[in-house]
Amino acid sequence: MTTTVGEKLAPAGDRLPVHYDRAPQYTGMIAERDVAVAMRDGINLSVDVYRPDTAERLPALLAFAIYNKDLQGPDVASALPPQPAWSSLWAGPLEAGDTRFLVSRGYVHVIGSPRGVGKSDSGGSRQWDSYDLIEWIARQPWCDGNVGMVGISGFGAEQLHVARQNPPHLKAIMPLDPRGAYGVLGSFREEYPGGVIHLFRYYLMHLAALHGAKGRPGALPPDKEALWQEAMNNPDYKMYPHIFNVIAQKGQHMPPFFQLLIEPYDSEAAVEEAEKSFANIKVPTYTGSGWYGYTYKTHLNGAQNYFEKISAPKKLMFAGPAHHERPFHALHGEILRWHDHWLKGIDTGIMNEPPVHYWVMGANEWRAGADWPLPETQWTKFYLNSWERLQTAPFVPSSAEDDLPPDAFVQMPPTQTNTVQSLRYLTDPLPQDVLVAGPAVLNLFAAIDQDDTNWFVILKDVGPDVSVRTVREGEREIPRDLPERELTRGWLKASHRALDPKRSKPWKPWHKLTRAAQKKVTPGEITEYAIEILATANLFRRGHRICVEIAAADMPTGVGGATNAEYVPNHIVSSRTTLHKVYHDAKRPSHLLLPIIPQA
Repeated sequence: MTTTVGEKLAPAGDRLPVHYDRAPQYTGMIAERDVAVAMRDGINLSVDVYRPDTAERLPALLAFAIYNKDLQGPDVASALPPQPAWSSLWAGPLEAGDTRFLVSRGYVHVIGSPRGVGKSDSGGSRQWDSYDLIEWIARQPWCDGNVGMVGISGFGAEQLHVARQNPPHLKAIMPLDPRGAYGVLGSFREEYPGGVIHLFRYYLMHLAALHGAKGRPGALPPDKEALWQEAMNNPDYKMYPHIFNVIAQKGQHMPPFFQLLIEPYDSEAAVEEAEKSFANIKVPTYTGSGWYGYTYKTHLNGAQNYFEKISAPKKLMFAGPAHHERPFHALHGEILRWHDHWLKGIDTGIMNEPPVHYWVMGANEWRAGADWPLPETQWTKFYLNSWERLQTAPFVPSSAEDDLPPDAFVQMPPTQTNTVQSLRYLTDPLPQDVLVAGPAVLNLFAAIDQDDTNWFVILKDVGPDVSVRTVREGEREIPRDLPERELTRGWLKASHRALDPKRSKPWKPWHKLTRAAQKKVTPGEITEYAIEILATANLFRRGHRICVEIAAADMPTGVGGATNAEYVPNHIVSSRTTLHKVYHDAKRPSHLLLPIIPQA
């Protein structure tokens, strides 16, 4: 384990400062593709096996997900060298890991697809596919009986699914960017926080490898037919032709996304089942995510929830970039360090460190913590005030601040504008550096003139700004050309504002998001909302401003309702022009709750 001078001078958000590696031991590689592996019910899965050219029995690392296995492995990596997120050829599902790296360092890399995906057979339930495949791997003459798992996103979700089943030969998992914790392989609440639907899954469907057959749409079961009719009459869906097209075909086109559109709610039963199952995860687990990216909601939320809920040996990491290069090859030194400890018995020192490592934007450095949220957090309220002000001083009750006029904005629908209207609130230039690290909440008092809307909350780092505001011309306004960085966001559909008091925490409101709990807003009535904001870590430098913006929409950035980046989808917003009023006074103290970390 070494840290070079260069790494100290130019730290990287995709590589921990304690870099671990072993010299490659093997130069030759044996590839066995499209190997048929029988499951307990006779269905055959198709897997690729890449192993060192040796007679030794070695530990194996399984990468298993619904994404096409033929997009993974060394052949694709040779034709498509790692692409940064801004490349037009960057594609999210290339996530199984760097085969050459793993094999050369003494691991067998197995990449497979569940039933009904790619070259695997269809039929029956996939519930035990990962379990059976792990046990098959352990019996092979090239395996020493120790099996771990690798891969991110969908490959990470599958790791935590099978960890609940505890196959005997599974010794460790490293599910980075996992999907949500409150569902079998995902969660409505973690992927669509606040119940606001985005189109990420729609945009990913062009890379789907799920088996399917299309024909003339027929009748659905009575309960689904009713849901379909409701969706067909939803004006918010109708204004998006590509979305309405999915609904009109009644599940024949993009079935998973169709199911989401007709039933966009959380399930209390699924939540209760997940909560019971966390105790079943006994395998050592190293999870984490990159900081905020629009569709990494499910990854960032899932990693935090798993880390909080499971009691197995565990670690948590929040890396710098939300979108690693594809094919995925980042963080492999840490992947190696983790699996060398648990599968090869090498003293890598990984369990002697604090359990949490997080990348601090603004400072551009790694820091460590004893838990998450960090135990030393000072939860601090920043109150919204008129004239774009954000301040820690509370309003004075029984004073002139009891009833102050609200701020307001009007948002027209995408049928009429590409412009997103918003309100913003900023602190004065900070007199010292301020570290914000953890989840946040906007507690908002607001009224709308419709019965529903979608709240968007954006946290930004603005500055540096050396100005002082006076009445003098040129000094009255905050300069509009200040640099700014978006750090994170939060969302809430107004009708999903109901909270579960037993599960909610001051820094993490738990919205029920069920059909039964959904309640329309009374137009004109001042309503209180607790809007969860995705966790972040940022050092606001002296002279910068903390900024929060409040909006009710985002817009496609491409044509045909699409966006110009696969992983930056827009959301389905209201089809009605809506007036939003935001209140801030002693009776209705709208405020931003931020996790401030004391500086040494």
